[in-house]
Amino acid sequence: MQAAAQKPPYRSATLQLVLFVDERPSSRKQIQQICGYLETLKAEYAFELQVVDVGEEPYLAEHFKLIATPALMKIHPEPRQTVAGSNLEVQLKNLWPRWQSSVEEYKAVLKERNEALSPQIAPASPETGISSVAHSSKLIQLSDEIFRLKQEKEELIEQLQFKDRAIAMLAHDMRNPLTATSLALGTLELSHNNQSGRNSPLAPQIIDQLFKQARAQIRIIDRMIADILETSKRGNADLRILPRRMDIGVLCHNVISQLKEGFHAKSQRIETDIPNDLPLVYADEEQVRQLLVNLLDNAIKYTPEGGKILISILHRTSQNVQVSVCDTGPGIPAEKCDRIFEDHFRLERDETKAGYGLGLSLCQQIVRAHYGHIWVDSYANKGSCFHFTLPVYR
Repeated sequence: MQAAAQKPPYRSATLQLVLFVDERPSSRKQIQQICGYLETLKAEYAFELQVVDVGEEPYLAEHFKLIATPALMKIHPEPRQTVAGSNLEVQLKNLWPRWQSSVEEYKAVLKERNEALSPQIAPASPETGISSVAHSSKLIQLSDEIFRLKQEKEELIEQLQFKDRAIAMLAHDMRNPLTATSLALGTLELSHNNQSGRNSPLAPQIIDQLFKQARAQIRIIDRMIADILETSKRGNADLRILPRRMDIGVLCHNVISQLKEGFHAKSQRIETDIPNDLPLVYADEEQVRQLLVNLLDNAIKYTPEGGKILISILHRTSQNVQVSVCDTGPGIPAEKCDRIFEDHFRLERDETKAGYGLGLSLCQQIVRAHYGHIWVDSYANKGSCFHFTLPVYR
């Protein structure tokens, strides 16, 4: 008795149907008609019917690829067959004899199979049927939930990776303003200590210039940290820019002056081709300053002692200007030029030192934030030219 009580009730009906309905007022009459017709058929031939509201079980409508409701589906015996549309009753009248025949054919096959087995083995029962419809709904919901969780996991991983890159970029790009600030403060400290000695103190205008330089570099550091933190909050690599009209030529000369210690340390020759009649650009001055610092810093690192670095600006079109930073370093292999701006991309020869990689990734972000374009022209053993564009102030 206990075993019989545990036996699924659907196994007593070999023909199993599912009626998919909706709550539209226009379909209520049609649903009532098909339900009434099914009741008359059930009096003559046993079958099991499950009614599914697609509004409550949308996963099932997707799973069974329904294109219209109401729809009637024969889910057992296989193969499944669906009728839908405005004339369900007429369609069912035509199909009903074939559905009955499919049941008789299934029973015959089942009987033949069971007779070939040992009498102690229980007769086979349909393993797929109405009970599987509910299971399908739960499985689909779980599948969607797993998919959503995987997407959230990927987004979290991406955010964590971005934060790692942001911290690395911050450490990499903060060295230049920190060095400049340290030099300015060190010079001021040395002058202060020598005031009572034999050495003459610095002129007031030089002291004022050193203080101004230190304050400017501290503002750059503060802005870099603020931008990295702001970007990190958003979980993406978009930089916040505050564009205004700006003289790109003057900024280039300021950056060259800022990095002159680096040029002198390697006896490098810095040349410029910066016209006096350049139009103003519409850009974030501190971001573009960082962009120039990064490109020139790379040029200093990869240009040999006594080499040449060229900075040129071209009024390319009425919409933008082009800035180019060229060096006489070892160059970049042609197959690597398209990847040089990727995060954490490193050339094999750069594995032992900082350089082309983090700084260039930030350069690309800055240029893209200004709706500009950045690229490199390079040939092995002939140096590299990094170019970028900025919009003209209109």
